[in-house]
Amino acid sequence: MENEIAQLQSEILAAVAAAADPAALEAVRLKYFAKNGLITPLMEKVGQAPKEMRPVLGKLVNQFKGAVNPAYEERKALLQAAAETAGVDETLPGRPVPAGTLHPIYAVRDRAIAIFRRLGFALAEGPDVETEHYNFDALNTPADHPARNEQDTFYLADQSLALAADGTNAKRGRLLLRTQTSPVQIRVLETSTPPVRIIAPGRCYRRDEIDATHGIAFHQMEGLVVAEGTNLAEMKGTLELFFRELLGNDLKFRFRPHFFPFTEVSFEIDATRPGNQVKGREWLEICGCGMVHPKVLRNAGIDPEKYTGFAFGFGIERIAIMLHQVNDLRYFGENDVRLLRQLSEAV
Repeated sequence: MENEIAQLQSEILAAVAAAADPAALEAVRLKYFAKNGLITPLMEKVGQAPKEMRPVLGKLVNQFKGAVNPAYEERKALLQAAAETAGVDETLPGRPVPAGTLHPIYAVRDRAIAIFRRLGFALAEGPDVETEHYNFDALNTPADHPARNEQDTFYLADQSLALAADGTNAKRGRLLLRTQTSPVQIRVLETSTPPVRIIAPGRCYRRDEIDATHGIAFHQMEGLVVAEGTNLAEMKGTLELFFRELLGNDLKFRFRPHFFPFTEVSFEIDATRPGNQVKGREWLEICGCGMVHPKVLRNAGIDPEKYTGFAFGFGIERIAIMLHQVNDLRYFGENDVRLLRQLSEAV
């Protein structure tokens, strides 16, 4: 029986090595390895051998399997690889794989963050779902302010999350989708000691009429500086430097007096670039800013007699309009790959 096993092993190894293609190797498998192949009766003979011979035969069978099975699998893999590469000219250059890029809005956001980092600002984040306390009350927004109306703000239909067992969250009012990233400023002031110098980018939501410069979901970046001796000149210089660095030295902008409940004094910044009009207008509002209202500082536990600060905020889509000279921000959300690729390459 030992001779039979050795002879069959040699025969199988020779047949496997001689198989020149997958079809020939399949014929070897059917002849030897299949259920009705030549290996099966040999294994049956080993099982019927006397008990005293089984240990020796068992060792030979293991050696047999350890030789023929790997040889078959190795030859199979080799022939399959050869078949897959048949007819392939390996000297030809590979086909280019298109590389993805950041969406233009996020590319502008990252550029803005990089500029502010050079100016010493840290990055801060907050939740998209906020409470009335952080979104309105702590920012000195009165209860009858139009922004708190359900026609202007998205309130959650399910307010159960606002009702904690200890009533803590309930005291902070209803849950809503934040209308600005200003709540991040309050959260930072509550947990930090001045000086504070942060920016807070993120998505915001408002019930606005959708047009070339407005949307119900948009990206905003706000900044806050609180320290001793902070003044209006520092705010103006910071924003002028930022916008010229981001949008170019040919940018013209103006500070226009305005009203915000969380700043006093307050301004809106309009910008224009020669030959660039949006909705037929030369000037585009791009930023709101002002000195932080003393009540806002006091609401966050900051002494307004010792510290002053300034805050600002702008829509990233508005900045992208100026940067790319696109006259409608809705283009950024249409997912036209041709346009997005052009804009991404231009950033």
